Amino acid sequence: MRVLGVDPGLTRCGIGVVEGVAGRPLTMLGVGVVRTAANAELGHRLVAVEQGIEQWLDEHRPQYVAVERVFSQHNVRTVMGTAQASAVAILCASRRGIPVALHTPSEVKAAVTGSGRADKAQVGAMVTRLLRLAEPPRPADAADALALAICHIWRAPAQNRLQQAVALHASKAPRTPKAPTAPKGRTT
Repeated sequence: MRVLGVDPGLTRCGIGVVEGVAGRPLTMLGVGVVRTAANAELGHRLVAVEQGIEQWLDEHRPQYVAVERVFSQHNVRTVMGTAQASAVAILCASRRGIPVALHTPSEVKAAVTGSGRADKAQVGAMVTRLLRLAEPPRPADAADALALAICHIWRAPAQNRLQQAVALHASKAPRTPKAPTAPKGRTT
């Protein structure tokens, strides 16, 4: 499975590609950051993020895209930029028919470090170890993107089995007949 992880942001959008399957050693295929100038107009920044993500999609041809789920922060401006960059990543993948998974920061931290409260240094250290890298990817946004891809590789098989079980259960559930309705136009 080849996954492009996206740690969304307008100033720095982390991108990382990991290949492998759960239970086996994983391989990093690429890591980087799409950067935009903080003083540039919003539309130009979003186009730059789109172009950067499209370039990564063209080069690495992932089977899945894993994007960090936006969560509420105290700084509304930061959350808006993150949400906008996230939407661009989802749009780019969806336009190509690539399935997108959203993972919360705590899910990613728990998957990679064993603790949903791990700090950035712990995530970077575990990404370095799991991918057998010489040093942690810099900046932290790049390491976070790799962590997202790793999280998806490890979580996707279990999530798929759960979705299949739910669908199977729903298909076997007895249907409740609809109650009869009064004819239209008649009042009693």
